[in-house]
Amino acid sequence: MKTAFKLAYRNLIGAGLRTWLNVIVLSFSFVVIIWAKGILVGWDHQAKTDMKNWEIGGGQYWHDAYDPYDPFTLANAHGPIPEPLRSEIKQGEMEPVLITQGTIYPSGRMQTILIKGIRPGQQFLALPSNKLDTAANAIPAIIGANMASSNKLKVGDYVIIRWRDVHGTFDAAEICITGIFKTSVPTVDVAQVWIPLEKLRSMLQLPGEATLLTFRDADKARIQLKGWKLMPFKSLVSDIEKMIKTKSTGQSVFYIILLLLAMLAVFDTQVLSIFRRQKEIGTYIALGYTRPEVVGLFTLEGAMHAILAAVLAALYGIPFLIWQSQTGITLSVDTSDYGFSIADTMYPVYTAGLVITTIFIVLLTTTVVSYLPSRKIARMNPTEALRGKLQ
Repeated sequence: MKTAFKLAYRNLIGAGLRTWLNVIVLSFSFVVIIWAKGILVGWDHQAKTDMKNWEIGGGQYWHDAYDPYDPFTLANAHGPIPEPLRSEIKQGEMEPVLITQGTIYPSGRMQTILIKGIRPGQQFLALPSNKLDTAANAIPAIIGANMASSNKLKVGDYVIIRWRDVHGTFDAAEICITGIFKTSVPTVDVAQVWIPLEKLRSMLQLPGEATLLTFRDADKARIQLKGWKLMPFKSLVSDIEKMIKTKSTGQSVFYIILLLLAMLAVFDTQVLSIFRRQKEIGTYIALGYTRPEVVGLFTLEGAMHAILAAVLAALYGIPFLIWQSQTGITLSVDTSDYGFSIADTMYPVYTAGLVITTIFIVLLTTTVVSYLPSRKIARMNPTEALRGKLQ
């Protein structure tokens, strides 16, 4: 085997430019596949982390009537906090949120919004709710940067909001923007206003009630409660997982095209090599090599294209991938309208499994493509081969 490796390596180096063109194309495939996959892995990690920190924690309890995709359910999507969960709320391990529809009137315009109530003292969600604990001549409120930008609002601005209480009576009041936060999670930003929980309960005449309950510990065993739906972390991030899976499937088409181009070059090289090296093949057989050994030698030569490509890819690919993981990829478009968490700058994440899997797939594919034309050697007549003629 050691002799076969040495001989295969000598033959590859002896082929000169033809070998290095194949190696360069294959190394490009290595780097592009790992880079593109790393973007998706990084997006998945970033989106789940941001959603956990800003909105869903370790999971949530939803009121049975609550449907985040149907705002008309909000009129009935509220209920008293179950007794078994009240101790966790007191300990700061669970956060109640009350949600209702409302209307805001910035600069004489009208926009439908969600009014969300949260405790100013909560700590485990990244929302700067401490800014709700501010003395003002109006209801203190915090909004996201996209909400502020679209409505031309800034800290210290006063604006009118309108809502309807539990009895169907409309009312209005003035809010004061006491804080603006920047987040990549649009479901806590776009068309939303956050105010103190107790104030919203008073406005809606719903003392002690909530629409959803966000808990911190995702691993703690949870019980099913009457009137409430348990939504584990896995269920709450299922949409982003489906999106990543869809994008990954679309990328696979690009990977296949890229690999096919590289494999076509290797295949053509092997066919040309066998055609031009008939006398060499006959010499190997005359010296005692069996036909399977000669087939294996030529297959090994083809597979070594992938090995050399991996080495070349490491030389320029590792610095490039490290640089990308540190600087990220900044998107030049507004992502707030996408409906799911995506940061303005995405940082690729490259795992050992991703690198190993990519190397294995390319190496296996190259080996198979190298073997296919090499099978013709098994049907060659040694005498005719020595004369440079195929049987």
